[in-house]
Amino acid sequence: MSSAVSTASNPRVLAGLIGSGIQQSLTPALHMEEGAAQGLDYRYELLDLDRINGGATALPALLASAQERGLAGLNITHPCKQIILPMLDSLSDDAQALGAVNTVVFSEGRRVGHNTDWWGFAESFKLGLQGAVVECVVQLGAGGAGAAVAYAMLKLGARRLDIYDIDTAKMRALVVSLSELFPSRQIRAVTDLRSAMAAADGLVHATTTGMAKNPGLPLPADMLRASQWVVEIIYFPLQTQLLKTARSIGCRTLDGGGMAIYQAVGAFRLFTGIAPDAQRMARHFDSLARRPAALAAAE
Repeated sequence: MSSAVSTASNPRVLAGLIGSGIQQSLTPALHMEEGAAQGLDYRYELLDLDRINGGATALPALLASAQERGLAGLNITHPCKQIILPMLDSLSDDAQALGAVNTVVFSEGRRVGHNTDWWGFAESFKLGLQGAVVECVVQLGAGGAGAAVAYAMLKLGARRLDIYDIDTAKMRALVVSLSELFPSRQIRAVTDLRSAMAAADGLVHATTTGMAKNPGLPLPADMLRASQWVVEIIYFPLQTQLLKTARSIGCRTLDGGGMAIYQAVGAFRLFTGIAPDAQRMARHFDSLARRPAALAAAE
């Protein structure tokens, strides 16, 4: 059920995003532009934990307030995709399998957690890296976004997935949960990243290293080979140092824009009950991401 409220003019939909350091997010513009195109009075707000007293500890109060104010739902990003789980009434099958939520829908007094990240990543990968070999994949990062993209890579057919994270407990927990879901695949927690990369067809990067507020490379450049593909989930900036370095070596690359677009497509559908125009949303994202002001803010 949608929480859209009929008015004398256009149905109103209220939604928002909770996370840390989200002021440059393009998600509000994506939702509101598509909402307008669909004939909705669509409002989308940012609840930036960096600007709220208590930070992530304010999450329960923010959820309660959003629900009381009649929001259709919320998108959830770092660092809340896993810590929000105990605050929800139920989870979709994908969110349950992943142990991570990026979308909460408020419906009939309940909070239902979903995960559109994995589908968004898979759609972006299929469109942006057609024909890429995925027999052996290395992934950096085992957090909430990492769980989603690892799940997506296995859905895309990866036979072996090596996961590396400096938080070894989180890394091993993700390996255990994915191994239960995909018992025929080889899923490993690795500590020797160089050896894992030497055997990899490609690299998925799912940490915050390379974001505008956390620049740099997530691994030594000499671990990359020209025959490999490299995928980034960060989209601020669109061209991270990792992607620039990988391209200079000769790797095929894919930025995080596609995942941002398609997870928004999924969330829009959940919030409104309306199937959005994914190509229109992609064109709008492209125009926003390439504006000089947006690019300057992301550097």
